[in-house]
Amino acid sequence: MLSIKGLKKSYNSIPVLKGVDLEVASGEIVVLMGPSGCGKSTTIRCINRLTEPEEGEIYFKDRNVLKLSQEELRVVRREMGFVFQHFHLLDRLTAGENVQFPLIMAGWKEDLALAKAQEVLAKVELQEHFQSYPRDLSGGQQQRIGIARALALNPQLLLLDEPTAALDPILVREVLWVMEELAKQEKTTMLIVTHELSFALRVAHRIVLMDKGEIVEIGKPKDIFRSPQSFIGQKYKELLEYQWEEKYQ
Repeated sequence: MLSIKGLKKSYNSIPVLKGVDLEVASGEIVVLMGPSGCGKSTTIRCINRLTEPEEGEIYFKDRNVLKLSQEELRVVRREMGFVFQHFHLLDRLTAGENVQFPLIMAGWKEDLALAKAQEVLAKVELQEHFQSYPRDLSGGQQQRIGIARALALNPQLLLLDEPTAALDPILVREVLWVMEELAKQEKTTMLIVTHELSFALRVAHRIVLMDKGEIVEIGKPKDIFRSPQSFIGQKYKELLEYQWEEKYQ
């Protein structure tokens, strides 16, 4: 489904990605983790060229995304849903209209776009807020609308870039719950950047650990957190052990 080879990116001559290689199979849920600034978000943003890498190759369904024209890229992006850290909703549109917007832009008829928006808002349990404006909703609800919008075009690949990062801790749980339910129900391939350890343990088929612009470890969640082979993996293991001790003291 997705193949990344030798991905490099720098900002102001400072390397952020130093040659990232990653394969994601169809239907797989892969979680990217690591300390802030390690290159996770840059990696995921390069996949649909929200960020343009300097070197490397990105193949999505055997097409090199970095070689596509802007028109070809627009078509491919319809097969890649993207959920941002900050919700990027249109304030002048209702929740339903925000979800319909990419469908209308893709040429859907209004009645079909309306029905699809109702369907995906129900998946994130916001059908009763179809006519609500973003300003009247909590941050968690706004992010769930963002997830519904990303699902509207039935993407084959769903990219989620720290979808709980902009939320208060109280609101994080409702978004994680929705994401967890989608992971169980949908057949969409997912690549998720997150710091949420317990969520990653529950939903990921594989976890990819990054540090200083490089992938330092890849494996099944239980393997990485029981017997880590990297310094970052060891730090996550210690964090899990600390959380476990606190929970049962």
